Amino acid sequence: MQIKLAIALLLLPALLSAQEHVTVKGRIINEQGEAVEYVQLGVPKLQIGSISAADGRFEIDMPCDTLEFFHVSYQPAAYPVTGPADDMVIVLHEQELPPAVSIGGNTKEKYLMRPGTNVLKNMGVISTVLRSEHPSGREIGSVARTKKPFLVQDILFSVHSNHIPGCIASINIYRIEGKKESFVNVLHKPIYFDVAVSNDPQDFDIQPEETLLLEPGKYFIAFQIVGCDKEALQAFLAKPEEERKFWEMSIDFNIFLKNSYIREAALGEIKPLPVNIGVAVKGLEYQ
Repeated sequence: MQIKLAIALLLLPALLSAQEHVTVKGRIINEQGEAVEYVQLGVPKLQIGSISAADGRFEIDMPCDTLEFFHVSYQPAAYPVTGPADDMVIVLHEQELPPAVSIGGNTKEKYLMRPGTNVLKNMGVISTVLRSEHPSGREIGSVARTKKPFLVQDILFSVHSNHIPGCIASINIYRIEGKKESFVNVLHKPIYFDVAVSNDPQDFDIQPEETLLLEPGKYFIAFQIVGCDKEALQAFLAKPEEERKFWEMSIDFNIFLKNSYIREAALGEIKPLPVNIGVAVKGLEYQ
């Protein structure tokens, strides 16, 4: 009996990976019936993830399991998938906003963090490449630490080059908690912005709409592609695989020498990365 159990446990990962995938299509709406844009969805334990479109529609290939949904403005949701679905409707409920926070005392302007050392100048880059009709939700970024309460006013970074037409990106900010490093998104309003197609570097200064006060601790500031020109992407994917050049549908960042993190798919595991993309954060530090 013990031998049979041991064999079963050894075979379990292979059996899980061999599970038949089904295609799940649907749309995500709020309680008023309005589409919810750019929702992260996936099966975290299997590292399967995607991003819904601007009209709330999504499509994902996955084994029969629990499909999870996350958007900073709404409560997380989960739905058990038991087979293929063509028009699943997911209703998200609005997140209750926390009360306004006010801290007395003096403040001083400060950079919470700077990019670090550009190790390879323009000779090496970190690339995110679109390989399917739906962005995977890959996140890369930089790490910030604060010893005092810090009000974020500007998030600054540069894109080395971008070849993704209609590229829409987001910034996510996670507080890193505990020795096992759980990542908790601290935003309550999404931060979206457009990235133009260009071979030349582009500098960005993102100013959050919400009052973003970081309590003392460690944070991961991540860049994520959430949308693009669907026709351009479909035309790229229609080419025979051997004719595709990955840089034709990629966005690139210079490499900076500071430890950070990466997530390969939406809602998947966030893993350490020995380099970062050179984010700077500027604002007011409370004394």
